[in-house]
Amino acid sequence: MTPMNKSDSTQEPSASERIDAIVRELKDWRGETFAQLRSLIGQADPDVVETVKWVKPSNPNGVPIFEHAGILCTGEIYKDKVKLTFAYGASLPDPSGLFNSSLEGNTRRAIDFSEDAKVDEEPFRALIRAAVEHNTKKAKKT
Repeated sequence: MTPMNKSDSTQEPSASERIDAIVRELKDWRGETFAQLRSLIGQADPDVVETVKWVKPSNPNGVPIFEHAGILCTGEIYKDKVKLTFAYGASLPDPSGLFNSSLEGNTRRAIDFSEDAKVDEEPFRALIRAAVEHNTKKAKKT
């Protein structure tokens, strides 16, 4: 994932290192699924920037965020699913019907991946590219 700002031992870990740690802690299907999704995001957008936001006592690891000209999507890991919420999902084309959660909103859309879910890789990468295009066009207008 780029940019991967590795830190030395005297600095706080980078966002990418923090996300690496989150994935390592999950020794089950959720870690594997999140790692696969993260890799696909990087394949679709080599310029994606990983950040971690919303660190709080109830969620000390925070929420992994994937950004390019704004938030593309957030990654949340629950006991029964891995959820990617697209900041502007309602504005994105989804011809393969990947969005299966948060469908009632006017802005966001999400994809919930359960343990037995298969990731449809090419439509997923296309969705990431559409999110990048949406953010880039939106940024140029402002």
